[in-house]
Amino acid sequence: GVWRQTRALLFKNCLIKGRTKKSSVQEVLFPLFFLFWLILMSMMHPHRKYDEVANTNLGTLDTSQLVNFVIGYTPPTRMARDIMKKVAFDNFEEGIITEEYLSEEELQEASALKPSSFVGVVFKDSMSYELRFHDSIAMSSIYMESR
Repeated sequence: GVWRQTRALLFKNCLIKGRTKKSSVQEVLFPLFFLFWLILMSMMHPHRKYDEVANTNLGTLDTSQLVNFVIGYTPPTRMARDIMKKVAFDNFEEGIITEEYLSEEELQEASALKPSSFVGVVFKDSMSYELRFHDSIAMSSIYMESR
């Protein structure tokens, strides 16, 4: 019956595995090797857990400090324009002045002309950016430890 067929199939599979030792060893060792490699990679780049920040009322935003405040950005892509439009008009009633520049050099020149009221944003790709202040660069602090 069923037991006899199961035993015969098991015996046949054992014979095949015994005759093809190289592929049998590979079937066992390759997953172990990749598991070891994943563990090693996760140990090289550990995750950093940030402590919880308590909810606090920050009060209202003093928009008097944002008078004549200019945010310049480059490159002038559709994605950058959409992001800067959201920054300028969704969060502030009067809006913040945004200017687009064709290159980082133009952005740096504008920063030198009006250093106290100017912040530059350089979009590297769709997920990263750099903030440029007069004579300095500030990178996004998100996931800074994993770089």
